[in-house]
Amino acid sequence: MSEKLGNKESLQILSNNYIGHLAYISNDTPYILPITYYYDPKENTILSYSSEGHKISAMRLNTAVSIQIEEIESINSWRSVLIIGDFEELKGSEAKMHLHNFAQNVKNIISKKESTHPESINSFTSKLESDSIPIIYRINIQEIIGRKKLP
Repeated sequence: MSEKLGNKESLQILSNNYIGHLAYISNDTPYILPITYYYDPKENTILSYSSEGHKISAMRLNTAVSIQIEEIESINSWRSVLIIGDFEELKGSEAKMHLHNFAQNVKNIISKKESTHPESINSFTSKLESDSIPIIYRINIQEIIGRKKLP
């Protein structure tokens, strides 16, 4: 049987990972897909970016989203965090600052977890089309729900 995670342990899982599953709604249909993210503890937000497309268009229309992050060792040993929040698109110098913050911190997490040292943002996240401008966004966290099952 699973049990609740405390807030401290939930935030630790958020901080120690960089890949999650983003859920959003488009035309009354739920979608979920993997994203690269960074949890910003100072602002208590999730940072990410994307190119223009279905996901961004849908989140502009319906800002309610959720993100799930998990650490799974086996069917009987796992921890999972569900974030419920609101999409916010960033623009201008604020967006550039947050993209830099995102890239630096994700590179640091990868270096610690995987003992590799990515050179650039394209090393660890989906490549943008060469002529596209990235859409930088954050998820303003409304609720954190953590669960675990340990042997």
